[in-house]
Amino acid sequence: MKKDLVIIGGGPAGLAAAAAAKENGVDDLVIIERDARLGGILNQCIHNGFGLHTFQEELTGPEYAERYIKKVLELEIPCKLNTMVIDLTQMSESKKNAGSSKANDAAGSKLITVMNRQEGLYTIEAKAVILAMGCRERSRGALNIPGYRPAGIYSAGTAQRYVNMEGRMPGREIVILGSGDIGLIMARRMTLEGANVKLVAELMPYSGGLKRNIVQCLDDFGIPLKLNHTVVDIKGKERVEAVVVAQVDENSRPISGTEEEITCDTLLLSCGLIPENELSGNLGVDMNPATNGPRVNESLETDKEGVFACGNVLHVHDLVDYVSEEAAQAGKCAAAYLQGRLAGAKGEIPIRAVNGVRYTVPVCIDPHRMGETQVVRFRVGSVYKDAAIEVSFNGKVVSSRKKRALAPGEMEQIILKKSELEQFQGLREITFSVRQS
Repeated sequence: MKKDLVIIGGGPAGLAAAAAAKENGVDDLVIIERDARLGGILNQCIHNGFGLHTFQEELTGPEYAERYIKKVLELEIPCKLNTMVIDLTQMSESKKNAGSSKANDAAGSKLITVMNRQEGLYTIEAKAVILAMGCRERSRGALNIPGYRPAGIYSAGTAQRYVNMEGRMPGREIVILGSGDIGLIMARRMTLEGANVKLVAELMPYSGGLKRNIVQCLDDFGIPLKLNHTVVDIKGKERVEAVVVAQVDENSRPISGTEEEITCDTLLLSCGLIPENELSGNLGVDMNPATNGPRVNESLETDKEGVFACGNVLHVHDLVDYVSEEAAQAGKCAAAYLQGRLAGAKGEIPIRAVNGVRYTVPVCIDPHRMGETQVVRFRVGSVYKDAAIEVSFNGKVVSSRKKRALAPGEMEQIILKKSELEQFQGLREITFSVRQS
């Protein structure tokens, strides 16, 4: 099977990317989704707060997803559900030459190995690919918590699915480790379902979630948040009976004598999200260790020609509205690539994240190839108050935006203008940094 464009993932990123590609002239495309329905993680996010930027109204996760699913169906974009992508590789030169009468027809083609119950195992040859696989939660094994392995330990997302989609309660006496947004939202959700959420413990000196979620999900329900704390032991063999929580020092090591045993029957883990990039690794895509996602340019194209990335597979977002916006750009740029309108690099300018800025997306910009404006999204590495985000060209500060507060849980963005880049003579490097007042 041959396709011009394959979108891997049918969540919010994949849906928005596919719709944008179709609207920009790509007719031979397909979405591949491993689940039984489109929408991804949004299907289990029944709380509101979605769509304020995209639709200027407040929606639940399923409502937000339905807007894009409807759009994809109206555009008659084919979707393969219950289909797993198990490999993504570059097509070898010998296969290119043997399978195409025109030298450039298969240039840069990718081989996508997929499997489902109806068609079995087969491959799709694609001229372009959009990676939109999303992310997964960090597991207990990655956290190295000592103790037995009793029932009652769940990731926050798994518990969310049980409660919101399957109508099952994971437990009644809850401790949550980690203050990511899913954990904060589940603290409220479990409380509303009648459970007793005893506390949320956070290893870092700051929360990993949005400020509004701390207020609405913890403060409004009187749920304590203990910063600089972690779970050091899990009690119980058949079922969780208690957890031991201890304070940690500046090196995240438990402080002896601060241990506190808290009885509970359930431990929820909300300790970060990891982009699903096993397929990207198979293809040899250059990865950014700060995000665990691909390095991309202003077109959201990776270092592999014709391979684009967007959404949480690129870097973990805090708002789905930004995922959709970013994915639409990826779809538009993939269409330009397939139509020969995406110009080759003429002078990529690297963007460096320094002095408190952890990373930027994209990591480089080519002024010849960018639009009139370019959104650069980034996160800081610590909590800052009364600080400023500075953008410098060749070490010279060209803009400074004051911020009353900056935190790792809040994604920031700055818009660069093409005219400003072109007017700066001899631009070699752009830097983003935090300056404390």
